[in-house]
Amino acid sequence: MDEELIGIGAFAARARLSAKALRLYDRLGLLAPARVDETTGYRSYRAGQVERARLVALLRQLDMPLARIAEVVDADDGAVMAERLAAYWADVEARHAARRTLAEYLRGRLSGRSSEMYGKFVVETVDVPGQVLITESRHTLADELPTWIGAALGRLEAGAPECGGVTGAPFVAYHAEVSMESDGPAEACLPVADEAAAREWAERRGRSWETTVRVEPARRLACTRITKAQVAHPQILAAFEAVEQWMAAEGLTAAGPCREVYFADWSAAGPEDPVCDVAFPVAFPEASR
Repeated sequence: MDEELIGIGAFAARARLSAKALRLYDRLGLLAPARVDETTGYRSYRAGQVERARLVALLRQLDMPLARIAEVVDADDGAVMAERLAAYWADVEARHAARRTLAEYLRGRLSGRSSEMYGKFVVETVDVPGQVLITESRHTLADELPTWIGAALGRLEAGAPECGGVTGAPFVAYHAEVSMESDGPAEACLPVADEAAAREWAERRGRSWETTVRVEPARRLACTRITKAQVAHPQILAAFEAVEQWMAAEGLTAAGPCREVYFADWSAAGPEDPVCDVAFPVAFPEASR
C-alpha cells in the first residue's frame, strides 16, 4: 500500500519548516508534494519526504545554488551526496580565499601602499613583429575565464598544423573589462605561419567558435613578467596597474587592447615559475619617434 499522506501543516511540523518554505521548495522544483488536491490546491506529503525537506533547508543555509542542491538531494547514495557536497564546499572555500586576497589587495590600494605593491614589478618595452593570428573570441565573466582560456587555446593549437604551424607565443587580448559584472569580450590568439591556409582552416571551421584570422602589425609592448601564482585574480590586477602606472610616468599611451602572453608550459610550471607577460601595446609621443 502507498505510504500514508500527511497534510502540509503536519508535514511542516515534522520537517521543522514553515508551510511557506514548503511551497517555495515546490515552486523551485526541490520538493514536490506527493499529492495536490485538484479542487482545493491543498498539498499532501509522505512521511518519507521529511528527511529530504530537512536536507534541502540545511543546504539552503549554505547558500548553495538551486541546481547544486538538486544534484545533491537527487543522488541515490549517501556517499555520492557527501562527495557532491564536498565538491561544492571546496568551491566555496576557493572563492572565499580569492575574495580575501582581493580584500587585502584593495586595502593596500586604499591605504596608500600602491607604490609598495607595484614596485615589485619590472616593466620594460619589447618589440614584436607583425603576426598572422588565428583567434577565438567570447564574452565571458571572470569566474569562467580560466577554463575558457585553456579550452580556446587548446582548440587553436589543435588547428595550428593546418595553418603552417605555430610561430609565436599564444596570448589573450581583452577588448573590454572582464570581471564578475563585465563580460569582455576576450580574444584568444595564436600566431601561425600561413595566412592563406589559416583562412581556409577558419572557413572550414565555420562560426561555431567565433573563429577569425587577422594580421596584427608590428607592435611595441610595455610589459611585466609574472609567475604562475601571480596570474590568479586579483594578483594579476596589480601587474596590469603597475604597467599602466609605468606607461603614465614615461608619457606613453595604450595603442590597443591589453593582453596576457603565455610563453611557458602552464601544466609543467610551478607556482613561482614565470609563465606570462602582462602587456599593453604602446604609442610613443610624436616628439620621440
